[in-house]
Amino acid sequence: MKPAAFPALPTLFLSAQDVATLVHRLGLPATLDRLAGTLHADYLRWPSFDKSARVANHSTDGVIELMPIADDATYAFKYVNGHPKNTRSGLPTVMAFGVLADVATGVPVLLSELTLTTALRTAAMSVVAARALARPESRRMALIGNGAQSEFQALAFHHLMGIDEIRLYDTDSAATRKLIGNLAGQPGLRLIACDSIAQAVRGADIVTTVTADKTNATILTPEMVEPGMHINGVGGDCPGKTELHPDVLRMAAVFVEYEPQTRVEGDLQHLPADFAVTELWHVLAGHTPGRTDAAQVTLFDSVGFALEDYSALRFLREAAGELGLGQALPLIPALADPKDLFGLLHRAAEPRPVALALAA
Repeated sequence: MKPAAFPALPTLFLSAQDVATLVHRLGLPATLDRLAGTLHADYLRWPSFDKSARVANHSTDGVIELMPIADDATYAFKYVNGHPKNTRSGLPTVMAFGVLADVATGVPVLLSELTLTTALRTAAMSVVAARALARPESRRMALIGNGAQSEFQALAFHHLMGIDEIRLYDTDSAATRKLIGNLAGQPGLRLIACDSIAQAVRGADIVTTVTADKTNATILTPEMVEPGMHINGVGGDCPGKTELHPDVLRMAAVFVEYEPQTRVEGDLQHLPADFAVTELWHVLAGHTPGRTDAAQVTLFDSVGFALEDYSALRFLREAAGELGLGQALPLIPALADPKDLFGLLHRAAEPRPVALALAA
C-alpha cells in the first residue's frame, strides 16, 4: 500500500477582481485608512526588518524590479514594472504581483495582485508622510499628473487629511477629464482643472507630483514653491526619472523612505552624496522632528519601498480572511515523501479513476 501524500499546503490567491471586491466591501475610505494604519505601524518596527534596495533591470522603455524584505516571521517581495509607453498599446504603465511567505518554513502563504494595490498603498503612504510633515491646517492640494494613480492620491488626501480643494494639471487634458469624471459627486471635494503647473500650485498647501515619463523632468521649479508647502514627490522612482528641479530639494527639509535606494532612484539622485536627508521612520517614531515651523518647506522624496508592499500584503491577507475572499492555490506539491520529488512524475503518469454516470 502506497503511503498517503502529505496534504498540499494551499497558498491564498487574490486576483485583481478579489482586491477590487475587497475595497468595495470595506469601502475605499476605510481601506485607505486601514492601509495607512498598517503602514504606520510597520514603519515603527523599522529596525526589525532585513532591508535592501530593490533589484532593477532597466531597458530603453522601462524597468522591471524585484522588491524584497523580511522580518523574523514573514518574508515578502513584489514584482513590478514601469513602462510609460504601455498605455499606447492598451497596457498599464505599472503591473505588479507579490508574495508573503513564512520565514520558518519558506511556505508561500499569499500570492496577490499588486497593480491595484500598489496605487492604494502609494496613496496611503503619501498620507502617512503628509500627516507627519505638512501643516495640520492644509486644505488645498495641487495634483500634477492625472494618470492611473491620481484618483487614489486625491481621495486619500480628501478622506484622510481633509483636503477639500484639488487643483489639477496634466499635459494630457484627457487624463484630467478622466479624473474629474471618476471623482464627480464626491461630497465636499472641489476639483479645478488648470492650464499650467504654475496655476495649479499657486496657493497650494500640498503639492503632489505623480508623473510617469521616464525622463529627467522639472515639473516643479523653485519659483513655484511657496513658504510652508509640503511637496509629495511620487513620480521620480528610478535612475534617470525625476520631477523636481535640484534647487527645490536644496530649499526644503527632505525626507525619504530608505536612503540607499532613494539616493539612486529619487529626485535626490541629482544631489551630492553628502546632501542631508532624514529617513521618515525617525519622524514617525519621534526620534527627530518633521516640520519645525509653519513657513518651512518639506519634501517627501518617495520612490516606493518594499516595506510598504509588505504592509499592503499583510493588510490584504487579514482583510481577505475577514471577508472570505480569494481561493486556495495548489502551488506547492503534495508529496508522500518530501525527499521524493521525482515521484510526482510517476503519479502524474498513473491512470486516474473515471466516474461513470449511470443512466436512470
